[in-house]
Amino acid sequence: MPTSPSDRPATPARQANNPLHGLTLEAIVTALHACYGWDGLAQRIPLRCFEKDPSVKSCLKLLRQTPWARDKVESLYLFMLREQRRNGGR
Repeated sequence: MPTSPSDRPATPARQANNPLHGLTLEAIVTALHACYGWDGLAQRIPLRCFEKDPSVKSCLKLLRQTPWARDKVESLYLFMLREQRRNGGR
């Protein structure tokens, strides 16, 4: 039996307040690199992809395969957003 759009569950309310919703992992890594640089990322999260021959591509490969590392990167991104809001967007 086909379902109509009204039969689909609504998007959970928590997604409305989730700053990561709709962002790609590449966008997160790129924003962190722009803010902290590779050295700053390596100091904050000691991952080899940030320390040795860093690139967005190598970081994405590791982060897609390593859930705990992805969690750390996403947490740092949320921290960066909070700090930017505190400092007036600078």
